[in-house]
Amino acid sequence: ALLGAPRDSFRGPEQVAQQKGVRRLPSLDPEVLSVFVPPFVSREDSQMAGANCTLLSKTRRRSLRKKREKPKPEPRGLPGGPREPDSEDVSIPNGVDLLALPQLCFPGGVCVASEPKEDCVHFLVLTDVCGNRTYGVVAQYYRPLHDEYCFYNGKAHWESSRLSVGAAGCFVPFAVCVVSRFPYYNALKDCLSCLLTHLKLCKDFEVDNHIKDFAAKLSLIPSPPPGPLHLIFNMKPLQIVFPSRADPESLVIDLDLHLPLLCFRPEKVLQILTCLLTEQRIVFFSSNWALLTLVAECFMAYLHPLQWQHTFVPILSGQMLDFVMAPTSFLMGCHLDHFAEVSKEADGLILINIDNGSITYSSDEDIDVPDIPLLAAQTFIQRVQSLQLHYELALAHLGSSTDLNEGRDCRRAWQQTLNRQIQQITLQLLVSIFREVKNHLNYEHRVFNSEEFLKTRAPGDQQFYKQVLETYMFHSFLKARLSRRMDAFAQMDLNTQSEEDRISGMLVSPRRPTIEKMASRKSSALHGAHRRMVVSMPNLQDIATPEVPPRNASLRKVEAADWGSSSTVLKVTPKTTYTFKIPEIHFPLVSQCVQAYYSDCVSLLSKAMGCLAPENSALLARYFYLRGLVHLMQGQLLDALLDFQSLYKTDVRIFPADLVKRTVESMSAPERAQAEGTPELRRLISEVMDKAREAPKADDRVKHFELPKQHMQLGDFVRRVQESGIVKDISTIHRLFEALTVGQQKQIDPETFKDFYNCWKETEAEAQEVILPSSVMEHLDKNECVYKLSSSVKTNWGVGKIAMTQKRLFLLTEGRPGYVEISTFRNIEEVRSTTVAFLVLRIPTLKIKMASKKEVFEANLKTECDLWHLMVKEMWAGKKLADDHKDPQYVQQALTHVLLMDAVVGTLQSTGAIYAASKLSYFDKLKNEMPMAVPKTTSETLKHKINPSAGETCPQAIGVLLYTPGHLDPAEKVEDAHPKLWCALNEGKVTVFDASSWTIHQHCFKVGTSRLNCMVMAEQNQVWVGSEDSVIYIINIHSMSCSKQLTDHRTSVTGLVVRDGTEAPREVYSCSVDGTVLAWNVSTLRVTSSFQLPSGGLSSIRLHDGRLWCCTGNSIMVVSVNGFLRQELKIDESLGEISTSFLGFQLLPEREQLWAACAGYDKICIWSLKDLAAPPERIHLHDCSEVTCMIRVKTQIWVGGTGLSQGKSKGKIYVIDAERKTVEKELVAHTDTVQTLCSAEDRYVLSGSGREEGKIAIWKVE
Repeated sequence: ALLGAPRDSFRGPEQVAQQKGVRRLPSLDPEVLSVFVPPFVSREDSQMAGANCTLLSKTRRRSLRKKREKPKPEPRGLPGGPREPDSEDVSIPNGVDLLALPQLCFPGGVCVASEPKEDCVHFLVLTDVCGNRTYGVVAQYYRPLHDEYCFYNGKAHWESSRLSVGAAGCFVPFAVCVVSRFPYYNALKDCLSCLLTHLKLCKDFEVDNHIKDFAAKLSLIPSPPPGPLHLIFNMKPLQIVFPSRADPESLVIDLDLHLPLLCFRPEKVLQILTCLLTEQRIVFFSSNWALLTLVAECFMAYLHPLQWQHTFVPILSGQMLDFVMAPTSFLMGCHLDHFAEVSKEADGLILINIDNGSITYSSDEDIDVPDIPLLAAQTFIQRVQSLQLHYELALAHLGSSTDLNEGRDCRRAWQQTLNRQIQQITLQLLVSIFREVKNHLNYEHRVFNSEEFLKTRAPGDQQFYKQVLETYMFHSFLKARLSRRMDAFAQMDLNTQSEEDRISGMLVSPRRPTIEKMASRKSSALHGAHRRMVVSMPNLQDIATPEVPPRNASLRKVEAADWGSSSTVLKVTPKTTYTFKIPEIHFPLVSQCVQAYYSDCVSLLSKAMGCLAPENSALLARYFYLRGLVHLMQGQLLDALLDFQSLYKTDVRIFPADLVKRTVESMSAPERAQAEGTPELRRLISEVMDKAREAPKADDRVKHFELPKQHMQLGDFVRRVQESGIVKDISTIHRLFEALTVGQQKQIDPETFKDFYNCWKETEAEAQEVILPSSVMEHLDKNECVYKLSSSVKTNWGVGKIAMTQKRLFLLTEGRPGYVEISTFRNIEEVRSTTVAFLVLRIPTLKIKMASKKEVFEANLKTECDLWHLMVKEMWAGKKLADDHKDPQYVQQALTHVLLMDAVVGTLQSTGAIYAASKLSYFDKLKNEMPMAVPKTTSETLKHKINPSAGETCPQAIGVLLYTPGHLDPAEKVEDAHPKLWCALNEGKVTVFDASSWTIHQHCFKVGTSRLNCMVMAEQNQVWVGSEDSVIYIINIHSMSCSKQLTDHRTSVTGLVVRDGTEAPREVYSCSVDGTVLAWNVSTLRVTSSFQLPSGGLSSIRLHDGRLWCCTGNSIMVVSVNGFLRQELKIDESLGEISTSFLGFQLLPEREQLWAACAGYDKICIWSLKDLAAPPERIHLHDCSEVTCMIRVKTQIWVGGTGLSQGKSKGKIYVIDAERKTVEKELVAHTDTVQTLCSAEDRYVLSGSGREEGKIAIWKVE
């Protein structure tokens, strides 16, 4: 839009200007003079079809009728409108109010000047009624006004008229405003700067044509897709860069994020962030209009991924000042001239002066703005002070650049690095503030326990959190957490997790401070003031209170040693970025030239794609995206869909599903038929159209935990307990229900639940208060926690309190506090509750006999005796089970039982309370009822057990296991170099363990929603997963995200195999249940060959000696890689059985043998590869009822299934020596069937169980 004062209003100022001695010229009312809206080439001119152009615009254009009382020049360059000269309709993008635009483009009014002024730029943010934002960049420039050179007469131009007009001294401002859906502030500022050089030299009547030409060029530039590709455009004399957002969740950052750090001290920045987080009514002031928007937008970027939900108007003109009287939260900006007026007229405002870096309040009494949590604030200040904020310092050692664009590129690269550092610092600030919110969420029922969260905050931070928890911003943040959105916050949280957090992620025991945390808390200088401070960030415990630094601290680079670990934020991994230069656009208002430009774009993109290294799929995806857009603009819908189909395979995260849907809907019947005639496109179209219909509304409720008000049956009680965060496991809650309803009707009243809940939480709070002397802590492991303390009791080893950790019992002696170890749970031999005579009384006493000590420990526990007796026995039983089954989870479960017992006794406080609590001694009963030891062979071979369902409400079956070896990639984190175990659970969930420590590396993420059937490591950084929904999902090992999908199969994908060998490119063969086998080029992700087996039921494939061995149930077929049948082993001919089928097979080529398992058989059958027709040898599996899986490890075959052990059905593994063909070991693996087996470098075998147990066992290979 071109804006300025109407032509007929210039006569007055001109006359005033000619009067001598007049210093100030009058101000005029601005209005829109011309509007230029794409498309600029009409449908009649070209067959590129305006209809296709509208596909790219999500918003419909609307028409705004100009006010009749103010006649204005006819709008120019308007497409498709009526041609009558008196037309008053202006077609404009939705959300842009032409009535308000003049005031925003001239917020200080149209001031005629007596001498020429410099061009100036400022920025707008325009919001529509739905909250959608558009962005404006405004350039103001002055042109001379004189009789001889009146507006639109075009007799002379700016340069020649400057001197002659000086006498008259009348210069009129005009503004050019570019409105975009994206905040390309720097890029559009550069574009407008280039435009102004032309406008100053052109004649008046040429202005509109220049602007229209400029607008048409801009409208032809596509916005870059998220990712590493930036677009470069030559707008002489400057090269303009349009940056992309880092990923689909990120913001477009095209401004200098360090501006607020130059205007405010770090402490003030934190104050402003607090005002935003607590949603105050905020007004920025500056004498520089441009700074108002830029600084406000920087603060919006600092908050990301949290979003400001309220009114956002960074520039208010003089006529809009009454907006600051609004009663709701807002962020607005005013000129500094209005500071006194706003301060006086409006109450309850936060007034922020950008020019002098001050923050004040508009009312006499201070507004209650709390401080940001202390530890997070200190760390933020230290990190900001370590930033290099001045480009001149980075430039000091370099020679002067002799090329304008080269110098600009250098500056841009420095700015991008600084921007990333600042984003990292502000994101870490948010993570440190909100990291522990996740500990108080219940994902299943979408509940946040705000009261409990607040109780864990330090007293000095309570006010901050109370205010933040009430905001819309925090509510949206909660929605994202409860939906497990893997946004920037979640990613940073994961990346900065301490090892303790990582390990505790696997344990489901109640939260207690570890000895390590207790020690750090004790030594902290802040501990006196904050006894219950919860440290929100790892590795920050040793930060001392920093002295207030000098103001120029930002000028010096602080060494890492100065701040310890806090400066690690500055080690930002440099991201590789690429640029694509958009071809020149000549005469953008001529349809042939526009078509030539599109053709140039397509050929340049195709050429760039041809030069790409195969592994650079990220860049290839961006090229597909751009070429698809250009084809769409050309009206070549089929080519566009083919590009989008390739994009869907290459990076599904940036696939424009809505755009493709609208493209398909706009196709004519013949075009649609032609598209659906291509198999790939038919699949894409059905995928896009069906998904749009099926997409259920996401559940985005957030419930705050409330105590129940009605009686609860079992089902409701389970839900309430899960919501409270006490325990999630359903079977444990069932036992708790039994305990609380002993001897009464099977329902729980609200009062009982409230008592139980309060009892549990009080115990938890007391545990946070426990402070052990240093002399005691040095005897304990750093990850031990004190879970229970008795009252002070007399024992035969002195007077004191008995303390229970997850590992031991010890006596905390009184008087001079000391440590006396009673016993570790592993060392206990017997626990008894008895009574000891004292005068005429009999005092209840607990006796504990240890295996390594002769002396029996006795404690006169009085009323606590029975409860401690129950608790110690349960922990003892849990430890024994944990040792027998090599599964630490048993100890964690025993701890939960023990603490629930304690809460039950505290709740009921009746004679039957101990009997009720005994309902929770699950492991003790198990030990007494089934004293059967784990078989010796099993115990010797079993190394460890892990639980991928930890933290879930019930166990989940292990569908597939895959081990991937570690490798060192210098560009990635050290943890990424560790070997990993990939575990597929139900409904498309995948959990990843660090196989060097067997800790969780990545909690559940989802690939689709169906069962996963197979996994394979296709490349060093790719895991391919075959799903029941017929899709192959490709997971990036480093980012732990699925960005690629292969959709060429029509039915469930059942097998994946990688062709080994050094030749490049690598190949993967995939098969589906309908008999289809596809060969994939791993680099290009294209199908290189395919064939169909005549019989269906294809369940797995193997590759040997250049041939594919395919298991189809009824037969095992040997085919060439082209699909020609070479051999076939039919089950009915070989075994004479019609009712059975092949479950799986293994090849032993060096022995020329094929080993196979059959459904319903308790035998393994072995065929000779020389003669498949010969009858097979058979190996009988003792006590086996069903075989489910088999793998080869060294010279052994490991067979998993179900069998009898000590009269009960168990998951069993049979280890068969392939040479002797005998069963070497019979391992009792799981309580449930063995679902899957996988080998880890032939050193370990991992077995996954069914849904009854849901655990993974790790076995040693000999």
